[in-house]
Amino acid sequence: MEFLESEYRIFEEVLAVLNKYHTFENQRITDEPALSIPGLAVFLGRRKVYCAGKEISLTTKEYAILCLLMENMGCVLTYGQIYQNVWGEEALGGENNMIGCHIRRLRGKLSVEEGIEPFLIKCVREVGYCFEVNSEY
Repeated sequence: MEFLESEYRIFEEVLAVLNKYHTFENQRITDEPALSIPGLAVFLGRRKVYCAGKEISLTTKEYAILCLLMENMGCVLTYGQIYQNVWGEEALGGENNMIGCHIRRLRGKLSVEEGIEPFLIKCVREVGYCFEVNSEY
């Protein structure tokens, strides 16, 4: 037991010395919740989105739509389901264009210039949207 206490003291002393230098960064390793597929990662705790290794800036609604679609990958979500989950209100029927506008901006921000997209936000006409991983990627 005495050995462990002395190791702990040594560790604390080393950290104290390192903390004196402004360039030292104390790194914490945590299990951060994330949604990820090849080419796209969403770190939920930090609300950060990375596409093809680059950080993407999303609005609150775009971020919420992306998370909702990724959490329900492969499932078609209706316009009403998307609206209710993202806006927190009951859908009244006129939200299709508004959701479509957010999806277009989201697609534009997440587009990969290499040609083959690693994922698709697929429109299911007159129903809603579905997030799918591209099998060719």
